[in-house]
Parts: sequence; structure tokens; C-alpha cells
Amino acid sequence: MHKSFGNLLTAMVTPFDKNLKVDYSKVRELARHLVDQGNDGLVVLGTTGEVPTLNFQEKLEILRTVVNEVGEDANVVAGTGSYSTEASKKLTKEAEEIGVDGVMLVVPYYNKPPQYALYNHFKEIAGSTELPVMIYNVPSRTSRNMEPATVKKLVEDVDNIIAIKEASGDLGQVAQLSLIERDDFYIYSGDDMLTLPIMSLGGEGVVSVAGHVAASKIKEMITLYKTGNPVQSREINKKLIPVYDAMFIDTNPIPVKEALKITGFEAGSPRPPLYKLKEEKREKLAKVLKEAELI
Repeated sequence: MHKSFGNLLTAMVTPFDKNLKVDYSKVRELARHLVDQGNDGLVVLGTTGEVPTLNFQEKLEILRTVVNEVGEDANVVAGTGSYSTEASKKLTKEAEEIGVDGVMLVVPYYNKPPQYALYNHFKEIAGSTELPVMIYNVPSRTSRNMEPATVKKLVEDVDNIIAIKEASGDLGQVAQLSLIERDDFYIYSGDDMLTLPIMSLGGEGVVSVAGHVAASKIKEMITLYKTGNPVQSREINKKLIPVYDAMFIDTNPIPVKEALKITGFEAGSPRPPLYKLKEEKREKLAKVLKEAELI
């Protein structure tokens, strides 16, 4: 029986210095800050962490830094998947040696594998590690949807595939996933806006972006729902909806890096091809954060 990774995980940004080098002291500081704010775990090296712009050694050093800082206090899940099965296996093995608690494997992007190939991809990577695995389905980024039937077959056949981060935006698809009959299979929302609806379908929680600036309120919302207080949970969620929306006022992670700066944590600008948030959008973001009493 595998335990879940927790209810609230934040997909951590990668702090850069003024020269756009990884700022490892800020990586350490941010990891600690996020855990102290109520996150049960951190997903490191994901989309929000700008993983396409990180080289292999940077990825390893970021993982070491986060594990060393918060590994005793929170679950550290490493984003080790890519469009290459072999490269994903290599990074997964390195992450396991570093001491992460699990890995997140994104549906391969750009090369659009058919469903049977997705099955083989995830089965092969999961078979190369003892770590629990979270599949990440995000069709808007990858151009390929992971169908519930494929997920079901993987969960039935591969013991250490224990979770999915579902970011298709399709609640009907989430409902189909909820029919998978395994007690240690956990569904996570990949979209802050859909956390509460997905929990109503049996979801475990969320891999959050807004958790960078609103972790304590999101955690309270989740806890209230899970302890039988859906009305109070819904009221907190209503107040957070503008914040969820503002995190995507531009391409992620451009807004959340600016939100961190506005709330007092300097994580630097995104690396190209991304760029810092335009001033008019920054003003809108700051207004939303102020109205939500986050600054």
C-alpha cells in the first residue's frame, strides 16, 4: 500500500540570479518557505520550474539542494520525464540516488506517441526505479492526451505507478479515472481552478502554482473539504479564484515569478524564450494579490 504524496504540493519555480544562472541559495530558501507555508510536498523540475531550459547538472544540483533542505519535512517529487524514454530513465535513476520521494513523468511532448506507446514508455521508466511514480497529463503542453483506459491499464499492471496529475481540464475524464479500483491510486488536479471539483470526484489534492503565494489558504480549503465542511471550503475557494486566474494572466511561470516578487520573494526573471511580465499585467496581478489579502 503506497501512501499519497500529500494533499497540497506546489510545482516549484526555479530561482535565477540577475545573470539567469540558477541561484541555489534561493532554491534552498524557497523550498523552506513553501514547506513552512503549509505545502505537504514540492514538485521540482516541472513546467513551472522551467525544466526545458535547465541542463542535466543543474537539474541534479537543484534536486540535491531541495532534498537537503526539506527532505525530512516534506515529500520531494522530481520531474524526470521528457520526450525521451532513455533520458527519462537516466534522470529518474539519478533522482532516486539523490533521495527524492517520488518522480513525476510527463506525457512525452512533441513526438505524440499513440496510446500503446505511452503505456510502454511509462511502464519501462517505472520498471527502472523503486520510487513511486506520478503520471502528468497536460495535453495543452504535450499535444497528446493520456486516455483513462491507458492509465487504468498502467495502474493495474505497474505497482509503483500510484498517482496522476490530471491537467486536461476534462472533468468527465477525471470521473473515468475515479473508477480505477486501487486504494493506493491518487488523482491530483493539475489546475488550481479545478481542485475542489476534482476532490468532489475523489481527488487527493492539487499540484499547485498558486501555492507559491497562497499555500496556507489552499491547505485550509482542502482540509475543510476533506473533514466534512464543504460549505466553508467553497467560500475560501471563491476568494481564491481570482488568484488562480491571475497565475495564468500570461504563460506559466511568468506570472507566478512576478507574484513571488510582489509578495516579497525574489526568484528572478524567467529564462528565455520566456520573459518577465509586462507592466500592465503586473499591475493587474498586484491588484488581485492585494484584494486577496496576500500582500
